[in-house]
Amino acid sequence: MKQHILFIIDGLPGGGAENVTLTLAAGLSSKDFNVSLISLQNKLDYVIPDKVNYQLVPDDYRGPFRKLTELSRRAKQLDKALELIELKYGKPSLVVSSLHKTDRIVIKSQKLATYNVWHCIHGMLSNSYLANRNKFSYLLKKSKIKRVYNNRNIITVSSSVAEDLINKFDIKPKSIKVIYNPFDIEKIRKLSLENNPFESENYIIHVGRFHSVKRHDRLLEAYSLTDIAAKLIILGKGDSRAEESIKRKITELGLTDRVILAGFHSNPLPIIRGAKVTIISSDSEGLPTVLIESLICNTPIVSTNCPGGVSEIMVGNLSYYLSDMNAKSLAEKISLAYNNPPVIEDNMIEKFSYDKILNQYISLIK
Repeated sequence: MKQHILFIIDGLPGGGAENVTLTLAAGLSSKDFNVSLISLQNKLDYVIPDKVNYQLVPDDYRGPFRKLTELSRRAKQLDKALELIELKYGKPSLVVSSLHKTDRIVIKSQKLATYNVWHCIHGMLSNSYLANRNKFSYLLKKSKIKRVYNNRNIITVSSSVAEDLINKFDIKPKSIKVIYNPFDIEKIRKLSLENNPFESENYIIHVGRFHSVKRHDRLLEAYSLTDIAAKLIILGKGDSRAEESIKRKITELGLTDRVILAGFHSNPLPIIRGAKVTIISSDSEGLPTVLIESLICNTPIVSTNCPGGVSEIMVGNLSYYLSDMNAKSLAEKISLAYNNPPVIEDNMIEKFSYDKILNQYISLIK
């Protein structure tokens, strides 16, 4: 029987960690592994790759102690699903758990306690979980996260994410590996040649979920300070409150005729390829997929010099397009990239190549 690799994730809405998980699953299945993917929520905005065994393990319990019992209850549900998967595909040689809520459930699983489990950290947890808390709440959350990851096998998508986990949470992992996200360069370039619904427009672009850490407010303020002729297209989605907040900001800045909210696109690559500039305006990033995809599509990039993996992507000449963490500086870098774009070379993306990253995951198999 082929060796079995299992991915577990909280759900598959349109996000970077979710896209990376599917890319890894597809790549490893092409390497002649049996690959299973367990999703813990009925959220699916992507197409499941061929040959990947997709298993939904939703939580339908609506009792009075739903929140109180959630982690232990869901761990038991996960264990039942694992029994059925193992009967068909065998015990996994490698289990990769992604996203913090998933990790909290996985560590309570009795079956997984003796397995080769690795927790993949996709972002800066200190920014996501410790920012803007009072002292008591800060210490409590820090303690909870430390209990999840202490003495565990950890993958981080950038060196900055690893440093954040160890230094901000005082975590001592059992083992830790920095493995960048994988990019199938040929496939990305091929997909980028599909139909672009905005081909007739002159535009710059932001791609990302509607979340406070992405700082759409900073993006819109910076755009309003530029004098470039291009429109701004925003790809992504979020809850209704986040979307309303963005729409209010657009109206407040008088940008109604210049900004297009284009929603979520399962293949944004043609739109990225057609853009004059791709922009990141975030307060933190793990390893932003859209910046690397943009370089592969030969699209100039601009980003805030935020904590995380941005500075590991934007090295050499690309570092001139890193802005300070404010709208004025970001506006200056957007204008610079629009009027004087960098020369994009193959050596800027080599370290993210598909086969190189897949082999690093295969090396985790015991």
